[in-house]
Amino acid sequence: MDRQRIDKWLWHARVVRTRSAAAELAGSGHVRLNGARIHAASQLVRPGDVLTVALDRRVRVLKVLHFAERRGGAELACRLYEDLSPPPPKPDMAPIRDAGAGRPTKRDRRAIDRLMGEDIADQDTPPDTSEHRR
Repeated sequence: MDRQRIDKWLWHARVVRTRSAAAELAGSGHVRLNGARIHAASQLVRPGDVLTVALDRRVRVLKVLHFAERRGGAELACRLYEDLSPPPPKPDMAPIRDAGAGRPTKRDRRAIDRLMGEDIADQDTPPDTSEHRR
């Protein structure tokens, strides 16, 4: 075999789960063959062709190496292509918070109250509860 339909190759290479999904993917324009967008599942691929496939918010770049007569296991599928995709981005680490940059302390809140012009003297003294006691 020196060429194969792109939908069949995508299915044999286990890029998608079903052949109809491969045909839909190729027909929707989410596949590029050597940089050119294709719109037909009948497009033929040859060894050495580079496919760019947009799947699930991820782009895979695959170089066609071989073909298969039948769909096999994952080990056989990996031999059909060379993955040229860039590595996925590393997840960002949680930002490091500077000391004092988080929730204000009681001292900070009092300073803010002074700046805002609120009278904190009335707030700090406990209310007189002598009348309420029996």
